Amino acid sequence: MSDIGDVIHVVVAMDFSDALIQQIRDISPRLKVERHFPTVPDRVWLDAEVLYTGRTFPQPAQAPRLRWIQLHSAGVEHALKEPIIQAEDVEVTTTSGIHAAPMAEYCLEMMLAFNYRLKFMLELQAKAEWLKDPQKVLQPRELRGQTVGIVGYGNIGRELGRLCDALGMKVLAIKRDVMHPADDDSYREPGTGDPEGEIPQRLYPPEAITSMAKDCDYLVIAAPMTEKSKYLINADVLKSMKKTAVLINVARGAIINEADLISALAAEKIGGAALDVFEEEPLPNTSPLWHMDNVIITPHISGWTVNYHQKAVNVFTENLTRYLENRSLLNRLKRDRGY
Repeated sequence: MSDIGDVIHVVVAMDFSDALIQQIRDISPRLKVERHFPTVPDRVWLDAEVLYTGRTFPQPAQAPRLRWIQLHSAGVEHALKEPIIQAEDVEVTTTSGIHAAPMAEYCLEMMLAFNYRLKFMLELQAKAEWLKDPQKVLQPRELRGQTVGIVGYGNIGRELGRLCDALGMKVLAIKRDVMHPADDDSYREPGTGDPEGEIPQRLYPPEAITSMAKDCDYLVIAAPMTEKSKYLINADVLKSMKKTAVLINVARGAIINEADLISALAAEKIGGAALDVFEEEPLPNTSPLWHMDNVIITPHISGWTVNYHQKAVNVFTENLTRYLENRSLLNRLKRDRGY
């Protein structure tokens, strides 16, 4: 980091509005903030100390003074391929935390859709058909008293846990380190989440996922994509689930073995699936998932909100303030974990 009083060159490689750029500049007169999108000139890289970016990265030799990269996303798989991200003298942070509210609400949306058979009711509406015995056919059931298992108890999982707990559901969760349930180094929007990790009635390590899955009415995937989490949800896990259970994935497609899932859905070994992410995106129109009655498909939209850029800048300004004060940054990439 620059010495106190030195000018800090900040490069924003995003199409942020003038108002958002001004919000960043207003943090301190020490900041020289330049916006360059979609490309950054070579001369700008030379002085850059801080970079805010989505997918634009310099080669290490291009940016010899770069010390911190703030990503525009929570996921880092795309960035990990960049040599500059592997530089040990460059801090990397994410926007983890801003997705918690919309993604948790998406999960609730899907849980309610299956509980009340919304997809079937919309099909009836399209045919202008009124069921003769709707209570018997639809058999709606409230969420209260049901069990949700959350795979990945990070920001998204903690907000979903908070909402489900408020609705009277039993909350179980998978966490990498079950001995340390609290989270004190991540960005969190006020009033959201479960920072102390007190809500789940039980925390399980990833190795015990089948033990948790067998008790769940809803199994929600909200874990980061790493080598260890690839195909974490496979035939064994699906076999352990209740015949009525619903799988919801808002994380990454490759966490689920898609072939195993298709087989389980086709054989009605589980109740259904709500899928926002896929191993191949866009999902090919040849995929059997498109035509399954017990599947809801959405186009990788669960983490998006019309306020995304503003929420992302809120994380950046908080971290910029910490950077200026030489305090620890939030949402730091842990290279040994891959997220």
